[in-house]
Amino acid sequence: MTLSRRDLLSAGPFMLAAATGTARQGARMYGLIGKMMAVEGKRDELVTILLASVSGMPGCLSYVVATDPADPNGIWITEAWDSQASHDASLQLPAVKAAIAMGRPLIAGFSNSTVTTPVGGHGLVASRA
Repeated sequence: MTLSRRDLLSAGPFMLAAATGTARQGARMYGLIGKMMAVEGKRDELVTILLASVSGMPGCLSYVVATDPADPNGIWITEAWDSQASHDASLQLPAVKAAIAMGRPLIAGFSNSTVTTPVGGHGLVASRA
């Protein structure tokens, strides 16, 4: 399967990783939840790439990668950021660009994605808008 630039950019959020930081007071958090399908037999390899650089992303509050027990090629990614601007800026980081380049050949497609506005939860500091 060949991915267009548009597909790749929409996948960018799912290629990002980090699990540090806290929400800024007064800012609106930004979240993404989506499903990625790996090329047949390549899910574990793609998961490894997604998890390879899970630290050092400014503004990333949570990045969770989960395999789908009902789909042998399915991967769910859930992200929480302190702002959309932090998420967008992360797409320019060298580690993110490298992960996208390494992961691209292992991605069969995307489905079930949505943008969310996290308001808090275990491990997140609620934003006050």
